[in-house]
Amino acid sequence: MTNNILEIKNLHVEYTNKKGVLSVPEIIHAVNNLSLEIKEGEVFAIAGESGCGKSTLAKTIIRLEDSTAGNIYFENEDITKEKNLKGFRKKVQMIFQNPYASLNPKMKIYDILKEPLRINTNLSDEEIKAKIKELIKEIGIDENCLKSYPHEFSGGQRQRIAIARALILEPKFVIADEPVSALDVSIQAQILNLLKKLQIDHKLTILFISHDISVIKFISDKIAIMYLGEIVEQGTCEEIFKNAKHPYTKILLEAAPSFNKKKENKAKLTGDLPSPANLPKGCKFHTRCPHCMPECAEKIPNKTSFSDTHSVKCFLYKNL
Repeated sequence: MTNNILEIKNLHVEYTNKKGVLSVPEIIHAVNNLSLEIKEGEVFAIAGESGCGKSTLAKTIIRLEDSTAGNIYFENEDITKEKNLKGFRKKVQMIFQNPYASLNPKMKIYDILKEPLRINTNLSDEEIKAKIKELIKEIGIDENCLKSYPHEFSGGQRQRIAIARALILEPKFVIADEPVSALDVSIQAQILNLLKKLQIDHKLTILFISHDISVIKFISDKIAIMYLGEIVEQGTCEEIFKNAKHPYTKILLEAAPSFNKKKENKAKLTGDLPSPANLPKGCKFHTRCPHCMPECAEKIPNKTSFSDTHSVKCFLYKNL
């Protein structure tokens, strides 16, 4: 037994993209042989540019998407092909990027929060009402707003409501998929502070997904860098920000906005992200890497470990 609440082993997620009746279907390789471990009580962040497979991974973990191969273990139980997910749904919840799209526009806020309790618990109406009022106060919304509809709130308020809905069943594990990317910077700070407080108060484990490195630095304990469906580097927040190894990680860090950084001599990505329907051979990053070597285009790099928590997949470190 380990203290990992979530373990993913050799996960693959593929889609078939049918462009037309006479065209040859494309296979979209969204997640490719991905493995990671998340310990109970930590905030584990996944970073990477748009299109690298972050959201697909999140939806596959929560079983909104099916995997093609590999296994996902939650609390040491393989939930990859599990059919009865009612118990799993109570323990694992998700906060989506767009709170307006994820909240039913025809339901009042009280009913949105009541529905999961009605379906998954045996609480009385009075107990449900008390629980909702307690939680809505904790996330910073006045209880008078329970009679309103989602469209009557600002984006930040809607995201607070979405957080409340995710927490109403008292889950152990919460996936936050770009939860602040659609919000103004000042509101982002409020939501991030709220998530950190809730994580401590409710003893939550959070998988936090974002393309914003500065946001990830603020909230995470550990970080995995994702590129074309693979984890190319992972480590603690300090290891990634102070001692990044992979060229892609370094470029992401240098691209993060900072008033104190010099702009000259920064490494930059060349070209666009390759299509997941036509993955490069060898190291997936070699087509854009400033340190590309001949073997990078032919072979897949093995994992090199620098500590128990810090590892990278790159031929620059093959002799260590």
